[in-house]
Amino acid sequence: MNRLTAMLSRLDRLLPAPLVSAHFALGLEIARHFKWLQPPAEIEGKRFAIKIEDLGLRSCFTCRQGRFRPLWASEVDLELGASLGDFAALARGTSDADTLFFQRRLRIAGDTELGLIVKNWLDATERPGWLRRVGGAA
Repeated sequence: MNRLTAMLSRLDRLLPAPLVSAHFALGLEIARHFKWLQPPAEIEGKRFAIKIEDLGLRSCFTCRQGRFRPLWASEVDLELGASLGDFAALARGTSDADTLFFQRRLRIAGDTELGLIVKNWLDATERPGWLRRVGGAA
């Protein structure tokens, strides 16, 4: 795994930031389309960044008219930072944001009220069965 992490960590130098953001927003849009992730009205127009700290990748996006869109600017309302493994655990539902935050494995910067909205939204989101199985949990 260390070799893969080392290779992926070089992506920040190879890929322009807007390209990383476009791919991440497309992934969110696919999840929204299949109704795996429905954005709440409270995040409309807000700007977000997800930073995968061990890879050095930062993706910025926004939610407009209920759809996820890449954001080319780096200024955001809320930034979440964690390792790839911790983000994967959040996505699978095998770890929760509170636990990772208090273990100092999830970094939250910016609008704290928005952070609580996002945390509660993600905690309440039902994960598709295939995603829960990816991590070995059923």
